Amino acid sequence: MPTKEFKAESKKLLDMMIHSIYSQKEIFLREIISNSSDAIDKIYYKALADTSLNFNKDDYYIQITADKKNRTLTVSDTGIGMTQDELENNLGTIAQSGSFNFKHANDAKDGHDIIGQFGVGFYSAFMVADKVTVMTKALGSDQAYKWESSGADGYTIDPCEKDSIGTDVILKLKEDTDDEKYSEFLEEYKLKAIIKKYSDFIRYPIKMEVTVYKPKKDNEKETEETKEIQTVNSMVPIWRKNKNELKDEDYENFYTEKHYGYDKPLDYLNIQVDGTVRYHAILYIPENIPFDYYSKDYEKGLELYSGGVLIMEKCAELLPDYFSFVKGLVDSEDISLNISREILQHDRKLQLIAKNINHKIQKQLEKLLKEDREKYEKFFKAFGRQLKYGCYMDYGAHKDELQDLLLFYSSTEKKNVTLDEYVSRMPADQKYIYYAVGQSNEKIEKLPQTELVADKGYEILYFTDDVDEFAIKMLHAYKEKEFKSVSSSDLGLENDEEKKETKAEDEANKDLFGKMKEILSDKVKDVRASKRLKTHPVCFATEGEVSIEMEKVLNQVPNNQQVKADKILEINTHHNVFKALKAAFDLNDEKKVSLYTNLLYNQALMVEGLQVQDPVAFANDICKLMN
Repeated sequence: MPTKEFKAESKKLLDMMIHSIYSQKEIFLREIISNSSDAIDKIYYKALADTSLNFNKDDYYIQITADKKNRTLTVSDTGIGMTQDELENNLGTIAQSGSFNFKHANDAKDGHDIIGQFGVGFYSAFMVADKVTVMTKALGSDQAYKWESSGADGYTIDPCEKDSIGTDVILKLKEDTDDEKYSEFLEEYKLKAIIKKYSDFIRYPIKMEVTVYKPKKDNEKETEETKEIQTVNSMVPIWRKNKNELKDEDYENFYTEKHYGYDKPLDYLNIQVDGTVRYHAILYIPENIPFDYYSKDYEKGLELYSGGVLIMEKCAELLPDYFSFVKGLVDSEDISLNISREILQHDRKLQLIAKNINHKIQKQLEKLLKEDREKYEKFFKAFGRQLKYGCYMDYGAHKDELQDLLLFYSSTEKKNVTLDEYVSRMPADQKYIYYAVGQSNEKIEKLPQTELVADKGYEILYFTDDVDEFAIKMLHAYKEKEFKSVSSSDLGLENDEEKKETKAEDEANKDLFGKMKEILSDKVKDVRASKRLKTHPVCFATEGEVSIEMEKVLNQVPNNQQVKADKILEINTHHNVFKALKAAFDLNDEKKVSLYTNLLYNQALMVEGLQVQDPVAFANDICKLMN
């Protein structure tokens, strides 16, 4: 039969499909296997309507055959086959999908979804093959036909001999080049890897000849290499099994098989939704943080399947950043895919799945926190920082759903507590949730600023992550209780009488404090008497939105302009150091006043973990004090 031209678009369209639509050449095998699975499904649907057809699932399979000598790869199926007209319509017209038409004509249900929708997947074979031959015999037909094409120039259809119903797709692989090794698609290890990756959960057996090693008959201690036909796909995915049949061990084995991590999963979710959008999901919360989690190389996302066929390895759209540690997969027959089935169309169904998954993860973590505190604390140690980022990101849009998952170390309980636990213990007269920021719990305990709050018997939350204070600023309050730093210029602890006393002290030492502020210039916003200090001589308080710890974090950001907190130098007027300072001021000893002022300022810097601006001058001041 003479060569026919393709009906749709020609060379340009086929060239685009081969070189632009698919990002990886190995996709061709996924597409052909999917078509084979569809062909078997079509017999299944016909059997539902035609009682004369007996669908025995054991009779249906897909066979992969590699012939290295002739450089051919054959994918055979025992499916419905195609007539001459169907060959003409389905393979002679690019972007004509027989599966799509069949699906809509037969209203696919019963858990058997026709995968092919666009009619272009078959042509991905030309990415790796110079020539593609299709030999097929349709159900109920006595005549078989052969379709053959070497690319965009066209195709031929001729009668041929074929004993059984079904289709053989024979690919004559291209010759290897320096850049592309097409021969690898004839290697057993490569074929098995591609099948396991993309088609492991196709519902029919995918068979191929594999190498096995068996004990020799005459000497069982030695083995010999032999070949045998084996089924290389799992067929029934774990998420389609009855939950009651599955044990913890099954989920752990699946986690290992899918290489989600080298650890064991800390917890898992098996989600089965059959509503507006149908989907199944298996999600895992890892035990340990991946080594590259906070690097630019880490990719979040869940594996995305459509009808058991892997579409995307990392579907980032299904997870918010604050749950980016979650591993697992989603299988849905309802999602909209683009023509290559590699990229998602951003539609409402995908958003619904993502929203539902997000809610399920949140509820699972809340359950873990409530029912297994030890396990939750282990999780939070690994991924708590990410939840805090979640409270801060997107201008606090997610804070309400995440705030009850946060843990902070408590000054009174000496362990991690939730915000709800803190508020439940607050005395009736306590107005604020107090917190202190530092590099470690040990260093925070020694901060001068904590003295007054601790003396009042109030619990203090310790913030040791650089994101903690940013997250809390975004929360602003919890259960109508505002957060207050122990370094705040106004702790809200003084009564009217105490406020009068403080004001009187500031007034009495107005000239001295004014002189100190003059000496320190723009280094501090103000100098004042302190009511928070009991045993320490000096500390910093802050005003405004930027705290000293936030100043440290922001100034570490590359190319960021230098940010400064509004520092107030607070002096303990009952301390002996202040008495010495006051005596020097009363004697008009400006050198000593300047010396003491700079020493107190640098002492406050060091208490906060800030760098002394002139270490040499500071060392010389110490020497002057000792002389």
